[in-house]
This record gives sequence, C-alpha cells and structure tokens, in this order.
Amino acid sequence: MVTRARENLGPEAWDYLIGGADTESSVRRNRHGLESWVFRPRILNDVSEVDVTTELLGTPLRIPVMLPPIGSVQLFEAGGGESVARAAAEFGVLQTLSSVCLPDFETVAERVPGPRVYQLYLMGDQGWMDDIIARAVDAGYTGFCLTADTQTYSRRERDILKGFVPPSGTRVDNADFGAQARMTWETVAHIKEAFDIPLYVKGVNVAEDARRCVEAGVDVIWVSNHGGRQLDHTRACIDALPEVVAAVDGRAPVIVDGGFLRGADVVKGLCLGADVVSMGRLEGLAMAAGGKDGVIRALELIEQEIRISMALLGISRLTDLNPGLMERTRPFGTSHVLSAFPLLDEGY
Repeated sequence: MVTRARENLGPEAWDYLIGGADTESSVRRNRHGLESWVFRPRILNDVSEVDVTTELLGTPLRIPVMLPPIGSVQLFEAGGGESVARAAAEFGVLQTLSSVCLPDFETVAERVPGPRVYQLYLMGDQGWMDDIIARAVDAGYTGFCLTADTQTYSRRERDILKGFVPPSGTRVDNADFGAQARMTWETVAHIKEAFDIPLYVKGVNVAEDARRCVEAGVDVIWVSNHGGRQLDHTRACIDALPEVVAAVDGRAPVIVDGGFLRGADVVKGLCLGADVVSMGRLEGLAMAAGGKDGVIRALELIEQEIRISMALLGISRLTDLNPGLMERTRPFGTSHVLSAFPLLDEGY
C-alpha cells in the first residue's frame, strides 16, 4: 500500500503526506515513542473470541479507530473527503472532516449521510464561526472539533524547497487565519454556551490543558501534535497520553494520534488509556493507494492486527487493556515516519 501510494503521487503530494515541520523531529519522535513501548503479555486466558467493537459518544465503532481531518486530502485521491466519508460509513468508523479539504462539509453530508465530526479552522470573526457551526449542526454533524495547535501555519521545508503550497495552504493565505491565533478559552466557552453539539478539542499535549478542557465542558479530549507537522521538538503523543488520561480521570473520552500506523500501535494507545486512536497518515497512504477501497482495506488490516495483538496479549475485551500490559524500553533501529513498515527498507 505504501509503495502504491508513492507510485501514484508526485513528489509534492508525497512530501506533503510524509513530511513535518522544520527538522521533523516531532515526526520521528512519534514513531520513536511508539517503538519504545513494549508488551508484557499474559498467558492461559481464553481468547477464542476477541471483541474489538466500541463506541464514542453513542456512535458505534467497528474498531477503536477514527479517521482524522486531513487538509487537502483530495491531493491523494480526487474524491477527497467524500471518499473518506464513504469508506468510514461502509467499514463502520467515525470520520472527522477538515474544513480545508474538498468537497465542502455540506456537500459531503448530503452525499454521505451519517454520524460525522466537523473540524473547523477559524478564518473569520465570531459571527462567521457561529454561522458555520449552525450550518454543520443543520447538516447532521454529530460533533464539532477545534484544532488548537495551529495558531500559525508551520514551516515545512519539504514544501518550501519545492515551492509547493497545498490547496489548504492557499486557503489559509487568502483568509483571516489570524483568527486561529486569537482563539482562546473564551472561544470554547462561547461554543459550549451557544450550541448543542459535542465539542472536541484537538492538540492537547499536557495535563494542565486537559484538566482545563474538562472544566470548560469539552466533550472529547484529543491528544495530538498534528502528526509532527506544527511545533517541532514536541514529545511523542503516546508519551503525553498517560498524564492527559490521568488529568481527565474518566470525565471525557480521550483520542490520541501521532504516528499510529499498525494495529499493535492502536493497542498500545488503548493500554495507556485512550478510548480511540486516530490514524492520519495511514488514511492518507490508503487514499493515495486506492481511494475509498484503499481506506477500507487499510482498516481491515488494522482490525486484523488489533485482534491478533490482543489475543497474543491474552486479552479478549478492550476494557481489559491496561498500562500493566506495557513497559518502556530502548527501541532498536532508527525511527522514522515509515519505520512501522520495515520491509520497505528491504526492497519489498
């Protein structure tokens, strides 16, 4: 799938997919963090039936995975957000649609009805934001997401060296993206007061902000460093996860993303307290490899890997996953954006 994706994409779109900010250390740290956690399996438990189904705020999920917002996802396959929506609906997971991808959010909702979260970058004043949220509610969106780690657009040298500006970057340049920089806790309070829709805050990285989110009434806490594409030199999201989970203390669901590419990665996130794992680069790779069908196949593979990992851990239910099944160690080899797929380095 990765090989097919690279064959199908030009150098600009490929680098946009796999690249990060500045030195790309945050990208590498996400994988390094995941590869630093190892399992402590238990034996002689009945794992003849492994249940990997769950739910998020009442939406049933076939696996504890969701598809996150990707700006310019139409670069990878022409159907863009609509193709992802169809894959999510057919397989049975939740999609978060980016406000800077195509088709637009109302078109996707009309063509692919069903539960879906809308992620909005603020590009106007409060009145502009309120109008968009109201339209998202009317269109049937079951969640609304603010991305809090994009106060400004980051410096991505792969794009700079090619003179490449993705469609989402063009929209940012042509809008009042300063509204993102002006977003505060008062913005959160206003949304909670004015609208009856679950609020997700994406970009949480420390316990203090997680605790404040819960106190502000945020419905879903999303641990993320934007896939290493915003602030450079951030710690791995899986390493930030335990303190966020402790601060939330069961008062809201927790989502985590950042380098998760395999079913075993998902199980690690669940062991450390995440309710759902979000898999952005896998979504992009699968879209580039085969559009809607590629995304469905990727999710099928993740489902199989989750089942196998859980069975070999001696666990048959997601609720039995816990931190005692893991420990930190020193990873071997060099972690990089695609080090989850070691056979690529051997020419397969």
